[in-house]
Amino acid sequence: MTALEIAPRDVPATSSRVLLGGIGLVLCSQLSLQFGAAVAVSLFPRAGTMGVVSARLGIAALLMLVLFRPRLRGYGRRDWGTIVAFGIALAGMNFLFYQAISRIPMGAAVTIEVLGPLLLSVLAARRLVSCLWAALAFVGVALLGRAGFDSLNVPGVAFALAAGVLWASYIVLSQRTGHRFPKTDGLALAMAVSAVITVPLGVVSAGSALFHPAVLGLGTLVALLSSALPYTLELRALRRLPAGTFAVMMSLSPAFAAAGGFLVLGQRLNLLEAVAIVLVVIATAGAVRSAGRAAPALEPPAERSTATGCAPPSSSPPPRSDPGQV
Repeated sequence: MTALEIAPRDVPATSSRVLLGGIGLVLCSQLSLQFGAAVAVSLFPRAGTMGVVSARLGIAALLMLVLFRPRLRGYGRRDWGTIVAFGIALAGMNFLFYQAISRIPMGAAVTIEVLGPLLLSVLAARRLVSCLWAALAFVGVALLGRAGFDSLNVPGVAFALAAGVLWASYIVLSQRTGHRFPKTDGLALAMAVSAVITVPLGVVSAGSALFHPAVLGLGTLVALLSSALPYTLELRALRRLPAGTFAVMMSLSPAFAAAGGFLVLGQRLNLLEAVAIVLVVIATAGAVRSAGRAAPALEPPAERSTATGCAPPSSSPPPRSDPGQV
């Protein structure tokens, strides 16, 4: 199975209502991530980047395991392999992005990182128009991040590129997990895997500062806003949207960040940055509209059986065969 051959089974033809529902979930996810970013920045001086990553993923994993109590029985080796791969992608995506923004400006880091999802959308596209929407989104993202490109260094760029690769992997593995596990069970288990990887590194890096009440309190808020809530929303969105369309919508991340900086922090946008946001919005709308035309009759995705953890029988063709930020 290849990562890009999931569309035939994962996203059958759907109704416009289901498609719009997926779009709404993505937008809410992006909004949550931006609020989480504002809180996370305040934690850097206290716990460092690795400490924040470990607190974010560790607390999010604990909360999701307690709230959702995922079932552990009834899954095969391929199912558990997907969970382990998803957890590694989550841990690596967050760790690499934090390493990137500690070396290069965030605008440039996000711009480079989003190349991963945009490349995924191109590879997954089956029509020329889909590639054109991805290219337009890239132009807009590049314009938004251009200000930080004058102070790049090789390690920072390398970390951002690697984070982009894992972001694309996150999208694919999140969609696959959503179709192998019921509800949010798969995500909760993958978060546990990511916590096992990052928490020991965070303890070594931040030491006792990681357990300061202020760090734990703000870390819980970051875990909710930047991990538990947005990843859950994206998991559900990927049950409704093609992976390629979802990937193009990820190019909204820099636009949301710029708009949030303008509305919340009073950071002014120049004309070129405003044009860049418009280009990204147009590209996203075009990609979504193309997906709607390509899938005119889609039914809401069925939940997995809680008895077997497997997808219900489907008449669709068999499969040929799912990263951030602060």
